[in-house]
Amino acid sequence: MTDAAEPRRLTQELLAAHPPATTDRLDFLKARFDAGLAWVHYPEGLGGLGVPRTLQAVVDAELEAAGAPDNDPRRIGIGLGMAAPTILGYGTEEQKRRYLRPLWAGEEVWCQLFSEPGAGSDLAALGTRAVREGDEWVVNGQKVWTSSAHVARWAILIARTDPDVPKHRGITYFICDMTDPGVEVRPLRQITGEAEFNEVFLTDVRIPDSRRLGDVGDGWRVAQTTLNNERVAIGGMRLPREGGMIGPVAGTWRERPELRTHDLHQRLLKLWVEAEVARLTGERLRQQLVAGQPGPEGAGMKLAFARLNQEISGLEVELLGEEGLLYEDWTMRRPELVDFTGRDAGYRYLRSKGNSIEGGTSEVLLNIVAERVLGLPSEPRTDKDVAWKDLAR
Repeated sequence: MTDAAEPRRLTQELLAAHPPATTDRLDFLKARFDAGLAWVHYPEGLGGLGVPRTLQAVVDAELEAAGAPDNDPRRIGIGLGMAAPTILGYGTEEQKRRYLRPLWAGEEVWCQLFSEPGAGSDLAALGTRAVREGDEWVVNGQKVWTSSAHVARWAILIARTDPDVPKHRGITYFICDMTDPGVEVRPLRQITGEAEFNEVFLTDVRIPDSRRLGDVGDGWRVAQTTLNNERVAIGGMRLPREGGMIGPVAGTWRERPELRTHDLHQRLLKLWVEAEVARLTGERLRQQLVAGQPGPEGAGMKLAFARLNQEISGLEVELLGEEGLLYEDWTMRRPELVDFTGRDAGYRYLRSKGNSIEGGTSEVLLNIVAERVLGLPSEPRTDKDVAWKDLAR
């Protein structure tokens, strides 16, 4: 199936059988998944039709025109963008059928237990331990900067299962139930005043071996699928022209002529062009994904996303002058999602500082682009063949 006729027909059948105006939102989303119209490029029975990814736009347009509900993708972005492709690539058939449907419909929120206090940029140095006891793994450790942990039911988790081999080889990938005994979530209040992130403490958490993704000790390779998809999800999201951070600045420029200066005009034009180039490059990257999984190109997109957000938000604060120094609300909250465009300029300025850290620091991503895209020599790694337990910490 390579043309739009069949997806369009199936979409019309879905709408006829489940009219959006009279069907419960969750029931409609489940029916859409079962019809293969969630991710059309996924296999049949797993929310897809096994057709090219480009045909998703046909389905989405038909459903939007009919007023059908979406699955609130910003709220469940970690599940959609990171957990789902990893489960599809490495999960058993039982795991795929258990997790993908409630994940896509938004019934179950996911979070990502990767970074640690001593393993951020150098993620492979992680020290959270998982020790096997029969058919279970007993996990102890601490994770940090965990978005949505306070509302998540499930987490994708990497832990060290063999300390006697080099750091990249002794890691295993698990699915962790965030409601299990021993899982403690604590808020991390940020510079914005909110606690969108969390730290998670794992104390004798028992994970069945049936919730392992991939082979024992092969967790780093599995995690690369997650990380590559994460960078595309952050840096390559689909936006309309003047979508994202550039929109509010351009709007202010048009509506407030008294704020304009020649210098600000030149800077805004430069950033507007760069934002449009990044948007179109992201579209091209998504089209390339039709041929397979994302590669290191996503690192370049995420780099551009972080730099542009910080420069654009800085320009916006400067454009607003004294108004830019005001801050709407510094109340301690634990939001379910990040809302850049629905808040004020001060929030955007402060929150964008995290863009060069989350999803891989800009410094690490520059190395990835240099080595895997440009083919430059890799940096010397003296710990490459040293057992994790013998590393200096």
